Amino acid sequence: MSLTIANALVLVVALVHITISLVEMLFWNKPVIHRRLAFTDDEARKVAPIVANAGLYNAFIAAGLMWGVLFFPGDGTSIKVFFLVCVIVAGVFGAVTLKWTTLVLQTVPGAVALTAILMSRTAP
Repeated sequence: MSLTIANALVLVVALVHITISLVEMLFWNKPVIHRRLAFTDDEARKVAPIVANAGLYNAFIAAGLMWGVLFFPGDGTSIKVFFLVCVIVAGVFGAVTLKWTTLVLQTVPGAVALTAILMSRTAP
């Protein structure tokens, strides 16, 4: 697999995490958002600071992925691998503690991008 395609996949994962971050930090208190995770309006209001904090961590993951691609496009494998593994672990944890669909949203794209990055290193 080419490094260009692999890096594009990493940027897709970063975009997913930017979206998650924005939702958690800016839109959590909208009923259409928190009700998807079975939170009442009152519960959502109570946990909003914790969710916003999680949103900040998702932004850090996105920043790390973009850092690896944009500042080290031909290298930086260890940076990309580290942050993609963080994505995969967070996706599995989210699937166990929140909703199984987190596997589809986070883990699968992270695993695909990780596989692509590792395959691009061994490609001739």
